[in-house]
Amino acid sequence: MTCILLTGSSRGIGAAAKAALEARGARVVGQATRSESVDTVPADFCEPGAPQELWQAALARAGGAIDVLVNNAGLFDPNPIDRSDIGWLDAWEDTLRINLTAAAQLSRFAVRHWQARGMPGRVVHVASRAGHRGDSPAHWHYAASKGGMLAMHKTIARQYAKDGILSFAITPGFTDTSMAGDYLESRGGPGLLADIPLGRVAEPEEIARLVEFCALDAPASMTGATLDANGASYVR
Repeated sequence: MTCILLTGSSRGIGAAAKAALEARGARVVGQATRSESVDTVPADFCEPGAPQELWQAALARAGGAIDVLVNNAGLFDPNPIDRSDIGWLDAWEDTLRINLTAAAQLSRFAVRHWQARGMPGRVVHVASRAGHRGDSPAHWHYAASKGGMLAMHKTIARQYAKDGILSFAITPGFTDTSMAGDYLESRGGPGLLADIPLGRVAEPEEIARLVEFCALDAPASMTGATLDANGASYVR
């Protein structure tokens, strides 16, 4: 049975991905900032030691072997540039720690885990179109974190493919979650959809299908690929 560690599994894309992966027979160990669920480990990524504690807890629940890591957890809070200096910096650091640093720590643990055992593995990074095209004036930190995730993904793919360790990235645009809904409202609501040629935002289940594909089905030759899912609002 494939064992998968999935961060940010309690809602939105993460919850949809967990359901899709479990429907395929995978065992999924989830993560959420707070949780009382038996299959979800509580871990607050604002705490520097949380990723390591999560990794160890997930390994214990998985019987000592994890096959796939899905870096999905993310923070998307606005951070206007006219905030106080310390307020702006605190928000920047929280977002980078949750969106990028925790993902990097977990990716490192995963790569070392697979190398030590001489086994293949997969990392799936849920990034954002913001990592390609930037974001709003209040979301420098979010765009920077997702751009960093994409650079990390490419590095993992290039350096560890020879070991059978594969890396895939997904870059959603707006997705129909509470997080994106608040953002749409703050930027003018339905009028913002004019920037999406498809005429609608993605459903969490659509992104979950890509997570499922990358985690379980994507051929090894696809390692390093980034799958855009933004309704043609960003076309490279």
